[in-house]
Amino acid sequence: MSYNIGSTNKPDASHAVNALTQSASTSNLQGTRRAVDQADANSWFEAMASAWGNALDSQASSITQLSDQIGQGGDQPSAMVELTAASMKMQFMANNAATSSNSVGQALETLGRKQ
Repeated sequence: MSYNIGSTNKPDASHAVNALTQSASTSNLQGTRRAVDQADANSWFEAMASAWGNALDSQASSITQLSDQIGQGGDQPSAMVELTAASMKMQFMANNAATSSNSVGQALETLGRKQ
């Protein structure tokens, strides 16, 4: 999905979330993703943190693969741009993982004080 600068056809948040979800579900991570199960978490908060961890591990694996390709002589400009994009995606994901975990943690703390 592309958008022209100055266009009135701008995406809303649901389009961005759908695009990120689709990107995560169709990425070629060679089986490194796995579901969060009861053994991983005793609460939904722990399950969320574990899911973020799995997603970040998968993205880190992708970055490592791209870096290895470049290190083995595949230092073409397209490979460098792909590595840069994967690294930026990792930064985006890590920032959002921290923000969501902090926000939910603060909300749970507030709920705990009110009881």
